[in-house]
Formats: sequence, C-alpha cells, structure tokens
Amino acid sequence: MENGMWLQGAKALLPDAVSLRRRIHEHPELGLHLPVTTKTVRDALEGLDVKIDQGPSTSGLMVTLKGPTQGRTILLRGDMDALPMPEDTGLPFASKQAGKMHACGHDSHTAMLAMAVKLLHANRAKLSGTVKFMFQPGEEGYFGARHMIEDGLIDVHHPRPDAAFAMHITPNVPTGVFTAKAGAFMASTDTIEVRVVGKGGHASAPHHAVDPMPVACEIVLALQSFVTRKINAFDPVVLTIAKIDGGTTSNVIPEVVNLLGTLRSVSEVSRTRAKEGLKRVIEKIAEAHDTHAEVKLTPGYDVTVNDGRMVSLAADTARGLFGDKGFMPMPAPVMGAEDWSYVLQRIPGAMVFLGVAPEGCSHHHAAPCHSNRMVLDEDAMANGIALYAAVAQQFLDNGLPAAA
Repeated sequence: MENGMWLQGAKALLPDAVSLRRRIHEHPELGLHLPVTTKTVRDALEGLDVKIDQGPSTSGLMVTLKGPTQGRTILLRGDMDALPMPEDTGLPFASKQAGKMHACGHDSHTAMLAMAVKLLHANRAKLSGTVKFMFQPGEEGYFGARHMIEDGLIDVHHPRPDAAFAMHITPNVPTGVFTAKAGAFMASTDTIEVRVVGKGGHASAPHHAVDPMPVACEIVLALQSFVTRKINAFDPVVLTIAKIDGGTTSNVIPEVVNLLGTLRSVSEVSRTRAKEGLKRVIEKIAEAHDTHAEVKLTPGYDVTVNDGRMVSLAADTARGLFGDKGFMPMPAPVMGAEDWSYVLQRIPGAMVFLGVAPEGCSHHHAAPCHSNRMVLDEDAMANGIALYAAVAQQFLDNGLPAAA
C-alpha cells in the first residue's frame, strides 16, 4: 500500500479518532485498572476480525491482527491512563472526574492506536505477517508495561514480536512533525526520600536543640554541587528535591524534616554513581551537624533506549508520508521517563514523539505535558494513525534496515 493511501485512510478515520479521544478525555482513569477506558476501546473495535486478550493483573488489552500470510510480527503500543491532577483547559469535553486529567496525551495515543487497528484491518489482505496492538494502563508510575509482560501478553498468539514501535505526543514540537533519536531516548527515574532527624526544642534557644531544618537545606544545596562536580557532564543526571516538609509553627524547632525528590539519568553508569554518591553526601552532612539522615531510594523506570534501526525505519517512513520536514532528528534525550523501556529491553524497537502544538500557539510556548492547561491539535492524530500503519507495513515487508 502506498504511503499516500495510508495517509488518506488515516484522514478518513480522523473524525472517529477525535470522537474516541474526547470520550476518553471526559472520563479519565488512573493506574492499572481502567474499566471505562477498556470498554470504550473494546466498543471501538467491535466487529473487527481480531483477537483480544486481557491479562489477570491489569485492564490492559493485547489485540492481534493476522495477515493472510505468515511472516514477521510487530508490536504497536498506546497507553491509556490519566494523571491525578485538576484540569483547567476550559474544553467542552474537559474531565468530568475531579482531580483526574488526561494531561499527558494518553487519550490521543489510545484513539490513534484504535484507529490504526481499523486502518490496518481494512487492508489486512496486504499484510505479510502479524500486528499486535498493546493498549496499556499504568504508564504513569504503575509499571503497566512490565505487568503486561509478566502476564504473558507480549507472547500470546505466537510468534513473539520481532520489533516494537510506540509514539508519544508533545505540544512542544511543531504540529504533525515526528522526532526521535537512537540510543538513550528517555531517562530512568528513581524516587529519593530523606528523613533528617534532630532534636526538637524552642525556636528561641536553638543551642538547646539540634535543628534539622538548616541541615536539610544544606543537603539540598550540596546535592546540586554533587551533581555538577561528580557526574560526567556528557552523561548527565537531573536531581531535584521537589518537597521539603517539616515543622508546625513559628516558635518550635521540629525534630524531623522530610525531603522528597527525583533522580533522572540516561545511563546506568551515571545512575549508579549518582545513587551511591547522593546517599554518602546526605548521610555525612547530617552526621557533621550531629543529626541523623535516613535515605530511601525507590527504583523507577529504566532508561528508554531506542534501537537505531527502528528509528531509521520510522524516520524514512515519516518522510515518505509527510516530506522531508515530516521527521526532525532529536539532538538529546529528554529527562522524562517511560515504562516502554521494559518492552525495548526485550524487543528491538523505538518510540517517537509526535508534535501536536495547538493552533495559534508556538510550540515553544505551548503548555507541556503534565500541565493542567495542556491542549493539543487533534488534526495531528491523522499523522499518528498513518505512521502507525505505515511503519507496521514497512516492517512486515522489509524487516529492520541494516545498522548504520
């Protein structure tokens, strides 16, 4: 099927994609169990000749579409969960669930993937293999991809996928443009929790107490110096203390101050070095001030590493669909994190970003993902649907290109 026909088919499905996206947007759900969203997806796929599987630990769906001939298998993914935050967009289809919002575009990912199922299904006679569609819950910190892997859903209805492809919208790239890079694409994430313990007392007599507050403040500043002095600038980490919690009133020195933060890395080398070093810095500063620090590091997602061959395939396909400006090489990783990393550890593949800068707003100034005011250009979803389908066909026909 020619690239132009994929785009034509995607544009014909755009009204359905917009309608589906808005229904999901109005009813956001959190975590691993998304009964309303899952039913909405099932309803959208009703009547299609596909196999739908659901595992025991989540409401994630694996949809399998077989072509008339055996061949390669590719996995396409869209995540479905929302964020625990308010929505202040003023959209007529804004969230109806207080404190929940699709602020990361997962509603559009789900809608694009569902329409890709329809588009590929309509042309299944031309498919020289199998396409699997992974509708995944729990991306926002719940390890949904790993749960679906552990449930065996990646391997149901063999053969196992030979390649994997996903996309993620961003309002901070020109609308309709794709961007990605080979290698480290998104960061790992680890949560830092620190409990600085001193001795409480009267605020007017700190010499009779052991005040943990200035110690906590010193720790925050020292961690920034640690990052710049001990971590290779060409293999960077981001260390942010995002919350300081301590004290009750103006004339009481508290006994305990708590810190909460995040560590982002783009290699396991820097990740390990940072985790070992920050623990040492925190504990030694606390000890120097006659306090005690308890440090807890909770591992999050691993580094998302794109296979260069799939990036090349996606880039060439995007340029074939949309011209030379349809794909923009990405100069550096982003420090957000993705549980798509666990799929890419098992299957060669990649993730790309799709620009959805809203009409009338520069992508430089658009409200980003995770903003309570994030909106997107829904017309760009046609590009996403087309690329899902075209990448699947290109891979089934030709496999991955040779490494550069």
